[in-house]
Amino acid sequence: MTQVESERALPLTDDEFRAWDSDGFHVARGLFAAEEVAAIRDRFDRMAERREPIEGHWAYDSAATDALGRYPRVMHPHEIDPANVDVYLDRRVQRILRQLMGEEIVGCQTMFYFKPPGARGQAFHQDNYYLLVQPYTCVAAWLAVDRSYPENGGLQVCPGTHRMDLECPDHADLSESFVDDYVRPPEGHEPVGLDLAPGDMLFFTGSVIHGSQPNSTEDEWRRSFISHYMPVSATHIGGWYLPHMMDFDGNPVTRETNAWGGPCGEEDSHFRGFH
Repeated sequence: MTQVESERALPLTDDEFRAWDSDGFHVARGLFAAEEVAAIRDRFDRMAERREPIEGHWAYDSAATDALGRYPRVMHPHEIDPANVDVYLDRRVQRILRQLMGEEIVGCQTMFYFKPPGARGQAFHQDNYYLLVQPYTCVAAWLAVDRSYPENGGLQVCPGTHRMDLECPDHADLSESFVDDYVRPPEGHEPVGLDLAPGDMLFFTGSVIHGSQPNSTEDEWRRSFISHYMPVSATHIGGWYLPHMMDFDGNPVTRETNAWGGPCGEEDSHFRGFH
């Protein structure tokens, strides 16, 4: 195969794409090299070591007794450091997303999770409940920075739930989850705990029910860099994402603000958005 043919080859095999169509998720093993992942980990560790809140991005609380108060998730890190833009707009990710979505895509947001030992998990939920992408849905690209498996709070997904409508969440057990939204996995779609190595990237659609348990290990972190995307043909998204969107050339992108209030209804106070 020539270099040009290799660049044009679809990243997913036929079997992998059929599994994506059946399950709603795909794991790209070793998509990022060890040195790339180490650079991401070190960059965020240095930020955390400074112990200085970053308004609008990192709500560090020096007085917190909870692990996630000391190491909260970082919102929109691509706006903090240009190196994070490179992860957000990585061409390998773009090629996979193009195949999964069947068209060009644009970025919606980024996040970074530290998840140290003892940190709570995140109850089962659906991402497009927050992003409100229409038509179609959003797709997450979840990069494992450390090994991610059930014992250290690794991600669990419910195969086949990508064909479900969005559900209005119930309340979560806040001793186990740092957010209050909980969508119960339906019968026949039991959660599967994934074992991801550093550099593996998990892709899943915005309707897939997924979540994680607390990190029950004594000394293992479960860092991850997460980006969300939507097809270029999507016309609406939750308004709080508009300032953070860009195409894969780094240009700002805008869409209509979604007036639809989600499955809980526009007036339901349970819906708070994903800030």
